[in-house]
Amino acid sequence: MDFLRPGGWEEALAVKAERPGALPIAGGTDVMVEINHGGRRPEALLDLSGIAELHALEHEPAGAGDAPAGRVRLGAAVPYTRVIGELGADLPGLALAARTVGSPQIRNRGSVGGNLGAASPAGDCHPALLASGAEVEAVSVRGTRHVPIDDFYLGVKRNALAPDELIRSVRVPRATGPQQFSKVGPRNAMVIAVCAVAVALHPERGTVRTGIGSAAPTPVRAREAEEYIAGVLADGDLWERRDPIPPAAAGRFAELVADACSPIDDVRGTAAYRRHAVAVMARRTLRWCWDAHRSGASDPRPEGGAPCA
Repeated sequence: MDFLRPGGWEEALAVKAERPGALPIAGGTDVMVEINHGGRRPEALLDLSGIAELHALEHEPAGAGDAPAGRVRLGAAVPYTRVIGELGADLPGLALAARTVGSPQIRNRGSVGGNLGAASPAGDCHPALLASGAEVEAVSVRGTRHVPIDDFYLGVKRNALAPDELIRSVRVPRATGPQQFSKVGPRNAMVIAVCAVAVALHPERGTVRTGIGSAAPTPVRAREAEEYIAGVLADGDLWERRDPIPPAAAGRFAELVADACSPIDDVRGTAAYRRHAVAVMARRTLRWCWDAHRSGASDPRPEGGAPCA
């Protein structure tokens, strides 16, 4: 196996174009596990850890359209530790998800860009990225594409990158309303999610977005649930009145989120358990978000709450 270490971004793109089978590596928290366990044997490793552009964290200004408060541009190698420490206010859902990733050592090395590259349906960051409406900056010597997060996941550990493309950054709209994340696992971190749910309120558009992990071949949104609860909030003028969501509506939302799943039985849980857990987490995360919207609290969960349900 060859080990390739380009000196800069342009050289990395040239190497990837010449050797599309080279596997990118920065933190190595996923790649090295697969290699060490014999699950993967790439023709070459493309070390991107020394490329400064991939470690940049930038705040893009507010604009029209889908990012009225602006975006945060996360370089592909920005570690989870920085997301947790620096972006709790701007990207609260993603910061909550990042807190549940691995151990402190893993969070110091692993990144959202690496999570996207691996494209595992159990990746902790995917539900929060779906709920917030992120997009992936994919670059090759041919140019740059901005891939909406909804179009990025193609199958189990398959993403929309072309063989000669690398992830340069993830662009995530800054939150304009409460966001929450919850996952089921034996403990808060150092565990693969049995299933996970993220919910984000977007009051400026009167919409709600969701993200579900580890309950389908890819991370998914519950679009029917989103449309249903947005209709309830609009019809009751609840965005302005800030009254409680009717329990029957919250229950129906939870059912629709569970209906969006297509889970399997495996060593971590049964399909039936995952559907039940997703419904419970959907109801809880919606309540946490709505309580925060009503009160202005940053985190309305009991005693600050733990991200695991």
